[in-house]
Amino acid sequence: QVQLMESGGGLVQSGGSLRLSCVGSGRDFMDNNVGWFRQAPGKEREFVALINWSGDSTKYSDDVQGRFTIFRNNDKLTAYLQMYNLGPEDTGVYYCAADLNWGRAAAGLLDSWGQGTQVTVSA
Repeated sequence: QVQLMESGGGLVQSGGSLRLSCVGSGRDFMDNNVGWFRQAPGKEREFVALINWSGDSTKYSDDVQGRFTIFRNNDKLTAYLQMYNLGPEDTGVYYCAADLNWGRAAAGLLDSWGQGTQVTVSA
């Protein structure tokens, strides 16, 4: 497992942008696939985006495709989620997670999870 810490959340107006960061501890982070998930109040946690260990393969939920971009800088042991054109429906706690296995990661069954960062989008 790796230790993960998210940052970059906050309050933004509808139509605005935010960039979330996920910093991993240890060199093992570079070997891990990293995903972003979110949980809105009263709802289950849902998949947002996923990137493989090298950064050359990504996957997005239909809700964020075209608005969000996931990327990583392994030299900085950091994965990012750039979010554009945010709407109130994007409000929630955003978590990053990591796993060595792409299939397991794509299924949402990741080993390591961060504590989350709150994103609030006002109408």
